[in-house]
Amino acid sequence: MENRAEPERSAGLRHGGGVDLEPDAVLPSQFYPRILIDASLQPEKRLMLAVLEDAVGTFQKYACSRERFGQKLFDDAETWFEEDDHEWPYSFLNICNALSLEIEYMRAGLRRWKDRQRARQLQGGNIVRFPFRRVNGSRHAITGRAVGLRSSA
Repeated sequence: MENRAEPERSAGLRHGGGVDLEPDAVLPSQFYPRILIDASLQPEKRLMLAVLEDAVGTFQKYACSRERFGQKLFDDAETWFEEDDHEWPYSFLNICNALSLEIEYMRAGLRRWKDRQRARQLQGGNIVRFPFRRVNGSRHAITGRAVGLRSSA
């Protein structure tokens, strides 16, 4: 006795001899090329970008610090940029690879920036910090409050 409740699925052939093709669901990630997918849509990459942004901000803020705490923060950031660690997911190398950034280009740029700022400090000039465009779109400069200034509140 045959069970007729189940439709025939013998190798996808219909009774008329043709192949029975059913459309598959297409996901946006399958339809659009990988290049067009914005990193801001991926939470992991947003977190990686925030870690990189914080490290660059710390590097810039404390590059010419004379206080021990500031020098320690700068040294930690500089060491993080220079390490060739592939094991830690949030190492500089892994973040750059995930965000498609050139590692040596970033390192060379940070070194040049540091050298210019320290030369400018020796000449008595002001330190200029790079203004970031944050992931959420607001623009600000990563700077510390000048010593001796009070809050405006």
